[in-house]
Amino acid sequence: MSTDTTEQVPGDLRMMATLWPVLLASAVGLVPFTVFSTFLVPIAGEADTGVATMGSLRGLGGLAALLVGTALAPLIDRLPKEWTAAGGLLLLGVSSALGAVGDIVTLAAFCLLIGAATAVLNPALGAAAADRYGSGAAAGRAATLVTATQSLTAMLAGPVVALPAMIWGWQGDLLGVAAISVLLAVILLGRRRDNPTTKQDGPRLGYLASFRALVAVPGAVPLLLVALLRTGAFMGYLAYLAAFYDERFALSPGTFAFVWTLSGASFFVGNLFVGRFISATGSGAQIERVLVVGLVVALAAVIGFYVSPVLPVALAFTGLLGLSHATVAACVVSLLVRRCGPLRGSALSINAAGMSLGVFAGAGLGGLGLGMGGYPGTAAVFGGLTLIALLAACTVRRAPAPSEGSETA
Repeated sequence: MSTDTTEQVPGDLRMMATLWPVLLASAVGLVPFTVFSTFLVPIAGEADTGVATMGSLRGLGGLAALLVGTALAPLIDRLPKEWTAAGGLLLLGVSSALGAVGDIVTLAAFCLLIGAATAVLNPALGAAAADRYGSGAAAGRAATLVTATQSLTAMLAGPVVALPAMIWGWQGDLLGVAAISVLLAVILLGRRRDNPTTKQDGPRLGYLASFRALVAVPGAVPLLLVALLRTGAFMGYLAYLAAFYDERFALSPGTFAFVWTLSGASFFVGNLFVGRFISATGSGAQIERVLVVGLVVALAAVIGFYVSPVLPVALAFTGLLGLSHATVAACVVSLLVRRCGPLRGSALSINAAGMSLGVFAGAGLGGLGLGMGGYPGTAAVFGGLTLIALLAACTVRRAPAPSEGSETA
């Protein structure tokens, strides 16, 4: 089937009504680490250890997400996506209940297992949402709705978990996540029987053959590289954002909270509305152009941010960075879903693993740049990562896209 630029994409509200368990599950997946970050001090006190020691345990989650996401990527498409997502939710629930115990050993296990659970859960949810709509623009829009929900959750989850914790404490939050996760797992297993696209599940390829088939998809490797580099640039920038505003503009932590909200809100708005726009175009070539434009804007914005002479200019570039990176993220997800067809679960899994690596690489490289050259050094590092991502995106544009609905395996 050739690409149909006039494909009718269901409205967002109709999609949300159909995908509500998937969207809710994608939101719940972000809550455990939000609880961990929000209540880090009392959690450390409960475990009778230091804040720095406790905070470092989160790195176990990133490591687990990277390893599990990469190792299980070829297997994601061999099982029904709802089953895989349900398994991830059950592991999320067990991990959250384990974390509520509150000693150092169980909290270390909590961090490790949450990373593993989200490495399974997130790509399965994105692929399950896309599978509900076959291939093409509607499938891409469904997947970007999942990422938009996650970005909204990241922005709002702090207050959402803080208010109930005033009644039952952070342990109650984690136990609540455990209960909701199990309930959603049961709902997803039940909805599997009604999925009209059951036949699209799982090309029956061997483990290494799945990797080879994915690499053979035109543009897939550059897209995954763009996701890795973009995440490194953006998450590295966020890692030093508070320090920059404190040093350059003397913003207090309380005032800086509004800057963080601006960044999160701009990313959510960009992810939501750019996802809607590129789905409405129905054209893969148009999405590729938007991808390149988004990276050009991101490159200009990151350089402009670090040379901002006054606070309003810095705030404008903060908002622009959130919008541009959200644009790139939405384009990458949509193109992977469209191009990879029955391998979309594997592609999204490797994409998630690459982004986990990007989080750590970006913070590390940014710290190196800061130590060697101050904030101009960080600008050079993050600008360099974005520039390489831009060059990779240009190769995506030159790669011939497979016809929609074709078997890429």
